Amino acid sequence: MEAPAAQGPAESSGRPGASGPAADVEITVTSPEQMRELGRRLAKLLRAGDLVMLSGELGAGKTTLTRGLGEGLGVRGAVTSPTFVIARVHPSLGDGPPLVHVDAYRLSGGLDEMEDLDLDVSLSDSVIVVEWGEGKVEELTEDRLRLRIDRAVGDTADEVRHVTVTGLGERWATADVSVLAG
Repeated sequence: MEAPAAQGPAESSGRPGASGPAADVEITVTSPEQMRELGRRLAKLLRAGDLVMLSGELGAGKTTLTRGLGEGLGVRGAVTSPTFVIARVHPSLGDGPPLVHVDAYRLSGGLDEMEDLDLDVSLSDSVIVVEWGEGKVEELTEDRLRLRIDRAVGDTADEVRHVTVTGLGERWATADVSVLAG
């Protein structure tokens, strides 16, 4: 399997201790398996208390990436899109953190509407991945990892995805997210 091609880290636009972006990494993924592998690599960087926000068009690969993340974290249960149940908790099969997988697509409000999910309670001991979370969960923590997945839109069979990884806050100011490029 060919590793995703790194486009190289972008210039750091943040500073340690700041809540702005710490670094951007651009990754090109050419297949669903490579997207899952990216999720498995991402799992190695994550720990309890981490918030990961995923954005991208429908069919971009957010759930596929999260499936690989679940494999990398070693959690129980098949990771599938939680669109209709809003959130799924996948307990760890080992000593790692559980994965809380949230799909905020159908939620129109901000954190107020998300409060019923008790994400603030789960955050300290879980890895929380929120699809479609922009404008909805940023208040949970200044420390978060944002992944934007871009793909060709329209009637296309193109499997190429461009993933932009942005670390925000003190937690990610010194983390080397460039290892995600393979």
